[in-house]
Amino acid sequence: MPLAIEPLAAERPEALSFGLSVFGYGDASDVQRALVVSIHDVAPVTRPRVEQMLAQLTRAGVRHCSVLVVPDYHRTGRSLGDPAFAGWLHDLGARGHEIVIHGFAHQRARRVGESLRQKFVTHVYTADEGEFYDLEYDEASRLIREAQNEFTAGDFHPTGFIAPAWLLSAEAERAALDAGFRYTATLRAVRDFASGEEFLSQSLVYSVRSAWRGTVSLFWNRMLFRRLTNNPLLRLGLHPPDIDHPAVWRQINALVANALQSRTPTTYQEWLEHNSALRTPHSELA
Repeated sequence: MPLAIEPLAAERPEALSFGLSVFGYGDASDVQRALVVSIHDVAPVTRPRVEQMLAQLTRAGVRHCSVLVVPDYHRTGRSLGDPAFAGWLHDLGARGHEIVIHGFAHQRARRVGESLRQKFVTHVYTADEGEFYDLEYDEASRLIREAQNEFTAGDFHPTGFIAPAWLLSAEAERAALDAGFRYTATLRAVRDFASGEEFLSQSLVYSVRSAWRGTVSLFWNRMLFRRLTNNPLLRLGLHPPDIDHPAVWRQINALVANALQSRTPTTYQEWLEHNSALRTPHSELA
């Protein structure tokens, strides 16, 4: 039975921890109320579940997603080295989906002498997948440019780089900027390198590694959805295992249906371009 979600009432603007001033708009009527659905951890091994997710999202009205592709997922082989997978990605691009580079191997090796914070973030919170959490500039740059070169050779030209678990050290972020990417995203914001702006919008995301995590995710995302009612940008980050958990997938469908009553589904790249055009004086467009 579908999860029932009642219509959400607008919350008081003063109760929010962010506002239109962060976005640089003087008139809220000009701001596109958008929904960006991103699908993470896309690779040949996860393709079957991602295809199911995209098919169901399309039927729900979300025809454009940001697809976060891992170049060498868990070191199981180069994703773009699989001709069928590369062809499928080109087809997704032709249908309006955005291809984004998502880390490199999506794994972080444990190290000797890690602090308690490092151990918690990388071992517990991210299950050893926070690949760019504490990388120095040279290593981050090497991995980013290697991935970028592979995508370019495959005739893909991603403008976004998003790190696994949204964890990106300051040095790794600088490496992404120097590599020419337009933007990155963290759990709480989208950073536009082109304009230097940061758009605050915490992503809804689920953890299904255990039953208790899944239960907490359902409660948390329901609350976060309410909190973001007045935010111009709503982000929903999905992972392939989400579709295997009926309660989680029912809530995702319900939240998407609710969001589409007042929001336009789009991609990160399209949303940034749209808002950049709004801020460009008409004289510059002539």
